[in-house]
Parts: sequence; C-alpha cells; structure tokens
Amino acid sequence: MSETVDRRGARLERLRALIAREGSLRLAEAARALDVSTMTLRRDLADGGSGIDLLGGHLVDRRHGPAAAYTLEGATPSHLAAKAEAGRRAAALIKPGDTIFVDCGTTMPHLMAAIPQELEITIVCYALPIASQASRMARAQLFLLGGLFHPGSATFFSKDTLRGLKRLGIAKAFLSAGGIDAQQGATCSNFHEVPVKRAIMERAARSYLVVDSSKQGLVKPARFAASDAFHRIITENG
Repeated sequence: MSETVDRRGARLERLRALIAREGSLRLAEAARALDVSTMTLRRDLADGGSGIDLLGGHLVDRRHGPAAAYTLEGATPSHLAAKAEAGRRAAALIKPGDTIFVDCGTTMPHLMAAIPQELEITIVCYALPIASQASRMARAQLFLLGGLFHPGSATFFSKDTLRGLKRLGIAKAFLSAGGIDAQQGATCSNFHEVPVKRAIMERAARSYLVVDSSKQGLVKPARFAASDAFHRIITENG
C-alpha cells in the first residue's frame, strides 16, 4: 500500500511540474507523458486532495485558480491580467436576482471568479468550465444547455440547445469573441457557437461583449454579430 501511495505521489508531483510549465494540460497528453492510462490519472485525482482540477478535459492547478490556468486556445500568460480585469469589470454589472448567460472561452472563467460567491443569481451556460465554477456557488441556480460535447471549446451543442433557450428570460448576456473588428464585427473560431450566441443575443435584455484588448482588430472565421450589436464592449481598459 505504501509503495502504491508513493507512486501516486510521485506522479502528482511530475504532473504539477508539467502543468506549471504548460499552464494547462489535456488529460490524454498528461497520461502519455507519465506513461500511465487516463483511468489511472483519474483515480489519482479522485480524492480531491491533489490540488489539480479536471475541467473540460484539461488539467489545471487549483492553487493558481481555474481562471488563471485554464486555457482553450493556448492563451499566453501576458494576457491573463487583461482577461482578469475585463472579467472583473463585467462581473461588476451583475446584480442580485439577475439571470445571466455566460459564454465559453478563456476570459469567461475570470468573470465567474469575480462574481461574489454569496450572490443569488441564475447562470445559464453551455461551457463545461463555466458550469463547474457555477456549481460551486452556494446561492447560484445553474441552467446548463446540453447536447454533444465539443472538446476543443469545452462546450455542448445540439438543436435542443436552441429550443431550450425559448423557455428562458435572460437579463444580461456576457459573450466572448476571438476577434472584434469595426468592419467584420465579432467573430469566433468555432461555427457551432454561432447559433447559440445569436439566439442568446436575441433573448437577452442586454448583451455585453467581454474581451481583452488583444482581440481588437482580429478576425476569426465564424462571424456572429456586428460590432455595434452589443450594449457595451468591455475590455481591461473599461
């Protein structure tokens, strides 16, 4: 038993070192690097005492917070402070009793981290990392839009997702984008996100685009809104 515990401890130390170097790591990649099965790694993490979280197929160091470590697009550390500040500014708009939609992407976990844990709100989402954070908020009601899981963006989508939205009233929608350009508008990398973003914007009383300033002037392949379609575009600068 002692030998088994020692091996598990050694694996976790190596895993923490890998995550510290990469920022986050896919479960399958970590298993290959440690020469074990993904099931073995899941067992190593199962007791919750490892300090490592599995979010959307990515391993992140809980000590640095899910918002600081979690990345879907290989976001560089130089943008983390900007994303955190944009998320904080957006979270300041949320009031008790609000029903909000929180989009996917690497900025939204920062917004979630900035919401006071005791705030009584309803959170609608379709991204696994956001759902994971919302589930730990004591007074928040979580509505997760289901469907087929897309590992690349850690989101769920199906036609039922859009039908489910018709039953919801949303006060404030916080949306992400891979790029925002004066002519091309708000764009993202994944086409399956477009119908969700558009449906949310149609239903929400107010829609906010939350991006760090590095996204300005960038154009991604999937366009979902004009740049003036939002009530406000929120960056780290205001």
